[in-house]
Amino acid sequence: MTDDVAAPFDVYRDVVRPEWIDHNRHLNMGYYLVVFDLATDEFLGWVGLDEEHRRDRQVTTFCLEAHVTYHREVRAGDPLRFTTLLLAHDEKRIHYFHEMYHAREGYLAATNELLSLHVSERTRRGAPMAPEILARLARIQKAHDARPRPPQVGRTIGLTNRPGPRPPSGPR
Repeated sequence: MTDDVAAPFDVYRDVVRPEWIDHNRHLNMGYYLVVFDLATDEFLGWVGLDEEHRRDRQVTTFCLEAHVTYHREVRAGDPLRFTTLLLAHDEKRIHYFHEMYHAREGYLAATNELLSLHVSERTRRGAPMAPEILARLARIQKAHDARPRPPQVGRTIGLTNRPGPRPPSGPR
């Protein structure tokens, strides 16, 4: 864990692997979650919830909810760059947002909004984070709150241009 509080967190990089490609010759939707999960590991390590901390404190994190939006395809061999913004946190939960960019061309490929729960491995229930982690999150939160919220944050799924209810048809 370092003391820097980059806003957004901009460290994780990857490459679209050939085994992640589907019949459409682009990154399969399931592997977006895989690579976003790798970005999550990097982010949580930076926060202080790294492997050593989890092992020593017998804690972990569980994902409570995840939303993915797809913007532009990426293909085998494409370099990826991830940024992460801390949206909110409390003593047991972390709400954060990843953006996946094509690292060479710069376009936004996808986003992933997540809510994670800090969990005791002994009880398998939500548990408060250590004071030093909460203090670190507070410093990060202050820096990240100065950033604009991406438009994908808090989205719900549905058809936006749906016509209203239709009157009954046929004889009355």
